[in-house]
Amino acid sequence: MTDHVRYGLYLPPFGPFGDPAALVDLAVRAEAAGWDGVFLWDHVVPAMPPIADTWTTLAAIAQATSTVLLGPMVTPPSRRRPWLLARQAATLARLSRGRLILGTGIGSDETGDFSRFGDPSSPAELSSRTDEAMDIIRAMWAGEALRHEGSHYRVSLDAADPEPYPIPVWTASTTQHERVLRRAAGSDGIFPLPGPQPLPPAELASLVAQVRPSDRPYEVAVAGNASPAWEEPATVDLAALAEAGMTWWMESLIHFDPLDLSLKVVDAGPPRIGG
Repeated sequence: MTDHVRYGLYLPPFGPFGDPAALVDLAVRAEAAGWDGVFLWDHVVPAMPPIADTWTTLAAIAQATSTVLLGPMVTPPSRRRPWLLARQAATLARLSRGRLILGTGIGSDETGDFSRFGDPSSPAELSSRTDEAMDIIRAMWAGEALRHEGSHYRVSLDAADPEPYPIPVWTASTTQHERVLRRAAGSDGIFPLPGPQPLPPAELASLVAQVRPSDRPYEVAVAGNASPAWEEPATVDLAALAEAGMTWWMESLIHFDPLDLSLKVVDAGPPRIGG
């Protein structure tokens, strides 16, 4: 069965996408063209200037649209104070009336998002911070009284009302390290990012078998290029990926391409399985 697949756009907020007004326009056009979601990378240092703030832009997108799901894909809790991230996410969930998906990962220092500001950047440190941060964030969303004394964070909060909208959390994975798989299995979805090409269907099926719980819904997002609007023909087999467990296809827009070409892909609509 392949009719369970939804289709999103996955793009950076910098380079030709660095104008927040252009990103809002792109999201409005995506909704009109039938896309199910619009998801922005979350960086501080751009690979190509200018850069727009992901969270501010998503708030504007939430106000300008009504049906597309949206969110940072991905944000590193290790780079943010978890209590601020919890409030930002909860506010965006309310503003969008439950359309937020929070993509999370330990973060990458490829452009210096950590090291340029004197923050720790080793994978082990970022992994530890991410796990502790997500425990705090989930507790705050649930309205739990919180007395936390951890390795990285200290929090003292009284109980409060839980957030009115559930906020699904997806875990990005660039490896299949045991800790990453455990984090993904405890979340609401996984977003494998192995490199420039998506995982082959057999490898995706193996990964899904390791992390998908049997007692609740679970999303599997895969990124790549499948739109017929690209100048080069797509070779990805969406049907095979769907059979392997994919529930979201994320059409990847990149800052190397001219904005006009990316908008052509947006306006063409999703590359649905079976035409």
